[in-house]
Amino acid sequence: MPTLLIKDGFKFFFYANEHLPKHIHVTKGDDYAEIDLESLTVIENYFRGSEIKKVLKITKENNEYFLRKWDEYFKG
Repeated sequence: MPTLLIKDGFKFFFYANEHLPKHIHVTKGDDYAEIDLESLTVIENYFRGSEIKKVLKITKENNEYFLRKWDEYFKG
């Protein structure tokens, strides 16, 4: 499970056996979300409204990095 970023208590990662679409998993405590990296839409969410907004903001700020890491990991 490659961890790509930990910021503001959120852990952004993907699993070693992922599938398309390209997406990222995010956890903080017991909360969880899954974000599509190509459309920046929420696939699954268990965060409160203010928290998912933070998750989306951080994902947008780091989207190019996340996509690059996805491609490196799964094409390598």
